[in-house]
Amino acid sequence: MSPEPEHTHRLVPAEDGSGVTLLTLHGTGANEDDLVPLGKELLPGAAILSPRGKVLENGMPRFFRRLAEGVFDEEDLVARTHELAAFVESAVEEYGLDPAKIVAVGYSNGANIAASLLLLHPGLLRAAVLFRSMVPFELETTPDLAGTPVLMAAATGDQIIPPDNAERLAGLLKEARAEVSLKWKQAGHALTYEEVEEARAWLSEVITDLS
Repeated sequence: MSPEPEHTHRLVPAEDGSGVTLLTLHGTGANEDDLVPLGKELLPGAAILSPRGKVLENGMPRFFRRLAEGVFDEEDLVARTHELAAFVESAVEEYGLDPAKIVAVGYSNGANIAASLLLLHPGLLRAAVLFRSMVPFELETTPDLAGTPVLMAAATGDQIIPPDNAERLAGLLKEARAEVSLKWKQAGHALTYEEVEEARAWLSEVITDLS
């Protein structure tokens, strides 16, 4: 028997035959239930694996520590990224998921650790949707993300993420040969309905390519 995955989490079994699992990664202060409705809206019928961040900031769950808003504890981020990758691998074995069809959907803090997963564990994620993401850390070596589609949903009025930071993350991912689609909206840090619809259409195309 495989070891029990080490994050508090929720698994929504698949209802379709695509074999895709959405790895939903919440923002600060949310939990494993928060993005499940979004996952169901983005890709109806897909399995959803939704872990809770293990770090608490003033009682609010996060996936890694930060020193201030927009200033990450990079050592903790790297350690938590490796820990999350191990959780995903364990959950794949525990639940019989297809390791070649794990697609991350992250918002804010969750999008940042999803970006970190892409950069530190190339090949773990088949694709990723990053809602309001920023550069997690400075790369020492550039990974090879060739063939990995990434949708970045950024906002010109984001109070937390400067536009040039989002542009820089897109550049890092493109340098790693990821297939990056960076979409801008005149909005703040909160998601808009239009962005969810765009992500659903994008995911539908990506899943068709995976089949």
